[in-house]
Amino acid sequence: MKKKIAVVLLNMGGPDSLETIQPFLNNLFKDPDIFKIPFGQKLFAKVISKLRTKKVAEQYKQIGGKSPQNEHTETQRKLLENSLRNAGVDVDVLVAMRYWKPLTNETVNKVNSVAYDKIILLPLYPHFSSVTTGSSFNEWWRHFNGDKSKVIQINNFHTEHKYLASINERIDECLKQFPEETKDNIELLFSAHSVPQSLIANGDPYQKQILESIRLIMELRNNSEKHHISYQSKVGPVKWLVPSTEERIGELGKSGIKNLLVIPISFVSDHIETLYELGIEYRKVAEENGIINYKVITGLNNSPLFIEQLQDLVLNEITNE
Repeated sequence: MKKKIAVVLLNMGGPDSLETIQPFLNNLFKDPDIFKIPFGQKLFAKVISKLRTKKVAEQYKQIGGKSPQNEHTETQRKLLENSLRNAGVDVDVLVAMRYWKPLTNETVNKVNSVAYDKIILLPLYPHFSSVTTGSSFNEWWRHFNGDKSKVIQINNFHTEHKYLASINERIDECLKQFPEETKDNIELLFSAHSVPQSLIANGDPYQKQILESIRLIMELRNNSEKHHISYQSKVGPVKWLVPSTEERIGELGKSGIKNLLVIPISFVSDHIETLYELGIEYRKVAEENGIINYKVITGLNNSPLFIEQLQDLVLNEITNE
């Protein structure tokens, strides 16, 4: 008898309208895995989310008034489910978002209502960090009251070949968009979501895994382009990983670079950090500092290679019993 499998894609989620920006931010700032406030965290989250909503809403207005991550994740869910079922797996693929709908507790309730033989938690974060994958796992366990022995956690997949190849494919696609005469003078900037330096100092593997992915991607490319590394999207007054993407783009422009391709390395779909921050805000920084051709790769989104990678991760867990 076939085993019934649940695959749960874990992601952060994003507001699905301008009206849901504040509750989304409130959920984010309430996360004890990111903001470790000994008391008054709910009040802190309420105040900060109200203060930031107007600014964030202006950013979302420029990319369609909502986060595209939700739709991209749903597309990935459907493609993965179809692919696994075509491979003969009796599977349901579900989505559990950390900060917006479908929220993790809602998905846990769905999973608890079905007699699954195995539940595979698959974070859509290639690189492990306690503030992304770790936070999603913690939220799952806060709500899940079923048989823990049935649950498998996939911690990371930052060195898996098809994941790396799918990014490499996006790089090649975007390089074709540069003017022909610039082909030999394009430099690459890998931009990862930043995390506090204290997190890395305390042993979080995120930065090490980011650097491993970049090294392996450049090996796939035979190190054919000069590349740089930076970190984006910091929030708050603590020390974050450096250099920041904004500063790095400015420095590269001032150094005489005219053609720059930006690769968001820690994201598997387009959302505000790629479309607004990299695509709009930092484009202005590039232009102000003399960069003529500035492009950002498309997110992995519905990349067939990336969906194959997700399928391989699931099949590996099913067959390794």
